[in-house]
Parts: sequence; structure tokens; C-alpha cells
Amino acid sequence: DVLRALVAELGEMGARSIAVGDRSGMGQTQVVMQQIGVFDLAKELGFSTVVYDNLGEKDWALQESKDLHWSRGFAVPKQLLDAEAVVQTCNLKTHRFGGHFTLSLKNSVGFVAKQIDGVGYNYMTELHGSQYQRHMIAEVNQVYKPALVVMDAVEAFADQGPDQGRVVQPGVVLAALDRIALDAVGVAILRMHNTTPQVSQGRIFDLDQIARAVELELGVRRPEDIHIVTQGAEGEAFAQEVTRLLIQ
Repeated sequence: DVLRALVAELGEMGARSIAVGDRSGMGQTQVVMQQIGVFDLAKELGFSTVVYDNLGEKDWALQESKDLHWSRGFAVPKQLLDAEAVVQTCNLKTHRFGGHFTLSLKNSVGFVAKQIDGVGYNYMTELHGSQYQRHMIAEVNQVYKPALVVMDAVEAFADQGPDQGRVVQPGVVLAALDRIALDAVGVAILRMHNTTPQVSQGRIFDLDQIARAVELELGVRRPEDIHIVTQGAEGEAFAQEVTRLLIQ
């Protein structure tokens, strides 16, 4: 539903072409996209699809820097770098394989190649085996700036994740231009639902993903800079509780 609404809105705003791309961390991407109806929706609404797993060696752009925690850098689709605007959609959930939470910053790992044809290296094996995994997650986000990020938090995993866990119902959809602000709010919402010790302990802006993103100047630097816009008394009460958790 979120994808349908976004594509329709982008079309009304005059987008000349829309491409929806993905790489699944678990499962075969093409099969997953088929199962959730992306290809059928593409035919209905007239957008193109890209399965990042199927890209060839020349379709990737290697990102290398001595300042990265990635030992051999990482590769992202050239399509990402060439796009006039990138709209990211993500979910609210925890991550039991070392990420601790997978929100907008972690969702960007879906752009990163697992493996590239002709290059005998598994970038995801390095990521998940590194003590700096959460720093590496933030670093991926340096290569692009989204025009909009939408987070589906109608339902969420408050523990385990990313494919299973205790389901809670925050009942909200969040949208932001700033990934740090969005993820900080997402963590606050998880804390409202008795989440894992790794997500619930300490100041939100001290958590590795967010702290590294702040170092890289990817968005707001402190919780006081986050402004939540909502409507109605119920929404205002929700925003006040989130704000309290952000600054404590």
C-alpha cells in the first residue's frame, strides 16, 4: 500500500520515469518481489523494476576510502548515483544479526552488492562478521541523499527481526527528509514497546548507527533538532512521548 501510494503521488508530481529496485538480505530478491506483488504493481502502474542481484559487473560503482570500516570498500548500483531523486521505503523493526535495528540507515544496505560477477568477494559476509557492522551501515549512506524516506510503522518487530519476532502495532507511518531524525524517532517508538536491551539502553544518539551517522554529517546532530509534525490530540500525545524518549 505504501509503494502504491508513493508511485501514484510521484506520477502526479510529474516524474518522467520511476524505477523500483531492491536486494533482499534474506531470500532470493526476484522471488520475494514476485511474492509481494511488485511486478504485478509495476504492470498496473507503469514503473520499471530492478533486481539488484541480477546486475552485471559494469552496473556497479565501487566506493573506496581509507575512512571506511569496509576493508575493500563497497559497491552500489550506478543507477543509484545517476538517479535525479531517490525515495526510500523501510519498515520499523529490530535486527538480531548485529545491526540491532533496521530502519532507514540499515535499509540502505539493500543498495550494496552482496557479490559482483567476476569479483570473488562477499561484501555481506564482511559486514555481518565485523565488530564495526553498525558503523559500516551508517557509512553506506554517504553515497546518496534521499529526496524522501517513508517508514511503515503500522506494525513492527520489537525483538528478534528482521524476518520474525514479537509483533507490535505502533499504528503510524513516518516520513522525513533526514535519515538520522527518522531512525532516532523509530528507536524511540521501539522503546515504547519494550524492545531489546541493545536498542533500549543508553541515549538514542549514542547508539552506534546513529552516532556514526552524526559523525558523517548525514543529518541532525542532536535530538533537540528533531521536530515532529502530526495532527489531532492523539497524534500530539504520541509525539510528546517520542520527544521525551529522544531527549532523556
